[in-house]
Amino acid sequence: MATMPPRRGVLERMFARKSIAQVQRETASSELKRTLGKWNLLLLGVGCIIGAGIFVRTGSAAALHAGPAVLLSFVVAGIVCAFAGLCYAELSSTLPVSGSAYTYGYTTLGEFVAWTMGALLLLEYGLAASVVAVGWGGYVVSLLADFGLHIPPQFTGPAGYTLMRDGVPVLVDGQPVTTIFNLPAFLICLALAGLLVRGVSESAKVNNIIVAIKVSV
Repeated sequence: MATMPPRRGVLERMFARKSIAQVQRETASSELKRTLGKWNLLLLGVGCIIGAGIFVRTGSAAALHAGPAVLLSFVVAGIVCAFAGLCYAELSSTLPVSGSAYTYGYTTLGEFVAWTMGALLLLEYGLAASVVAVGWGGYVVSLLADFGLHIPPQFTGPAGYTLMRDGVPVLVDGQPVTTIFNLPAFLICLALAGLLVRGVSESAKVNNIIVAIKVSV
């Protein structure tokens, strides 16, 4: 009579790990194609490290808080980013498969840790994209206003937000303006989502152009 294998406990299943060989076999059987070269990957990494926050928050941080010492913040942040980059370089050379931090966590710490890392990455990317989109929208509204083009204030902020100017509510026909949604931020998110759906190669080309502009500025 055949015996059933012993059932694993909850903790054992939560922290079950995949071997490197198993992950490599699963990657080899996947339909993903390697379409990006080393320069595209390098510029993608630079684009992630040099985020749009340098254009959104650097001016206010220098003017209101740190002054010229804000340069030291960039030096410290650069050193920290370099160490993080070295960690990812070591992991990716040891385990050259898709999945990034999720796969690295699965093979070293277990499934629960990998799931947690994946969930946190989703929250991180969503929050970062929304913050950058809102900052970009503010610059677009200001730029269009310089050319005499004005977006209705109801479409320049989050839903239910009362617009303020110099600490005083903005009034239209004697009533405070309550925003409906941020149209510029929505449009840039929609455009970038369409670009990503278009394909990896097209997204990489646009990223290369944007990174070149950011680095040159």
